[in-house]
Amino acid sequence: QVQLVESGGGLVQPGGSLRLSCEASGIIFSPAAMSWYRQAPGKQRELVAVITTDRNTNYADSVKGRFTISRDNAKNTVYLQMNSLKPEDTAVYYCNAVGRHGPMAWSPAYNIWGQGTQVTVSS
Repeated sequence: QVQLVESGGGLVQPGGSLRLSCEASGIIFSPAAMSWYRQAPGKQRELVAVITTDRNTNYADSVKGRFTISRDNAKNTVYLQMNSLKPEDTAVYYCNAVGRHGPMAWSPAYNIWGQGTQVTVSS
């Protein structure tokens, strides 16, 4: 069974930094894409950043230049380094992994979510 376990959330002052981690277990082949989403109270879940197996990345405009997504394929782990945090970054951050259980295009696919980790930016 594929599972994602997130860590690293917490309370930080504006301008501070946090690093989120998300480890995928129960898989053999590295996920094709690993992403971070966030959901603030009363708002829809939104994509923050995504990284592919060959480390192509894409970011939401609101976090470009402040957040960096990276991954360790050997550990099936994705990271989100968040710098210059703002109060509007406050949200529950969710990890997502998309991939296949085998090397073939018809291998069973998965699309899984972590349980979420709270990030609060406040003075």
